[in-house]
Amino acid sequence: MLLEQLSIHRLRNLAETKLTFSQLNVIYGDNGSGKTSVLEAIHYLALGRSFRTHLASRVINYEHDDFILWGKASGHSIGLQRFRSGEVQVKIDGEKAKKLTELLEHLPLQLITPDSFNLLTGGPKTRREFVDWGVFHIDDSFYQLWGNCKRLLKQRNSLLKRKASYKEISYWDRELVHNAQQLSELRNQYINSFNPVLQGIIERFLPDTEISINYYQGWDNKSDLTQLLEKNYPRDLTLGYTTAGPHKADLKLRWGKVPVNDALSRGQLKLLVCALRIAQGVHLQSLVNKKTIYLVDDLSSELDEQKRQILIAELVETGAQLFLSVIDKQQIIQQTSQYHTQMFHVEHGVIKQD
Repeated sequence: MLLEQLSIHRLRNLAETKLTFSQLNVIYGDNGSGKTSVLEAIHYLALGRSFRTHLASRVINYEHDDFILWGKASGHSIGLQRFRSGEVQVKIDGEKAKKLTELLEHLPLQLITPDSFNLLTGGPKTRREFVDWGVFHIDDSFYQLWGNCKRLLKQRNSLLKRKASYKEISYWDRELVHNAQQLSELRNQYINSFNPVLQGIIERFLPDTEISINYYQGWDNKSDLTQLLEKNYPRDLTLGYTTAGPHKADLKLRWGKVPVNDALSRGQLKLLVCALRIAQGVHLQSLVNKKTIYLVDDLSSELDEQKRQILIAELVETGAQLFLSVIDKQQIIQQTSQYHTQMFHVEHGVIKQD
């Protein structure tokens, strides 16, 4: 997919503007100038949410009650309006979208920021979301299975908090197990097919560093989930929530026998995060011919000049559309000189194309 145009109205401190993009786009400016807000606008148009805050009031310009984004992507018109009340209106080709996930189908997007270390150092939720991004884009049955599991777990936890008997809960367990097993199989299949792509990129990013990646489904693969839920019932009843299931799934990344976050430097961790994100885009394109948009905020963070060159070259080679933010364009001009690059300077919220 290619985001060809973007109009921004009343988002943070950005002046109202209409931008035209190429494949490689560099957004530069001082800290606080608004360059990250440009990436945030693209993220909002692609996912219907910010990567900086969950509060809509912080994204909307303080003088207004809403912000509006409009984009043109691979021939499709996409519009989004967000109000302070939290209400969101989305239109695709002039038709009102029924759900925000319709945005994801049009603009597959990957984000790399200074906080991206959380994928490796944070809790399992971020890694589950990483896996589910890939499965969502390649398997039409995923979203319903994921939604069913989420609904059934909510119902089960509600019953646990009400101290319901296991006889009452067992009805919901049968449905949960049926959906959980299918969801887990989709996730496992995805990791198995994705891993060879990832290993090839790791070899270029981190030579002589053998990284293993293993999927944990959320319960012991030697245990029957139905029996496990019944066995765990007394403990779950005490805690008030379900302790085993697809909502506990995780990815285990290790260097040898050591978790990568304990074995690698910050620079190596950032390259590994980039490898994971890039591999997802490459894998997606190979399976369903969808190209990914990459947002890289503060490219220079944790990476020296050589590593920046490797990263940019790898991203460009994917054929994906790139949006890179830096403070000074001199930090990146050498690495991008061989490519057709669109430069945007942001100063006090005003965006100008070089």
